[in-house]
Amino acid sequence: MRRAAKVDENQPAIVRALRRVGASVYSTAALGRGFPDLCVGWQGRNYLMEVKDGAKIRSKRRLTPEEEDFAAVWRGQLVVVETVDEALAVIGVR
Repeated sequence: MRRAAKVDENQPAIVRALRRVGASVYSTAALGRGFPDLCVGWQGRNYLMEVKDGAKIRSKRRLTPEEEDFAAVWRGQLVVVETVDEALAVIGVR
């Protein structure tokens, strides 16, 4: 049985900011198995975002082994974001 997905404390603020500028955002944190936390649609493009909490120490912000495995085989865009500004910059808003 799988436990409830752990969501970083900054994820809700990132989701709100992306939606505020008009992006579609779907939380995929519950999928687990290394799949990124957010699927973001903006101006006809799709982005996979892994959210890490920049307030935590660096060792707590590392990708898990499953996240590393996913990133190694994914042939599309995958970014790690720690802040609202980083997430907005990925989609070209900042």
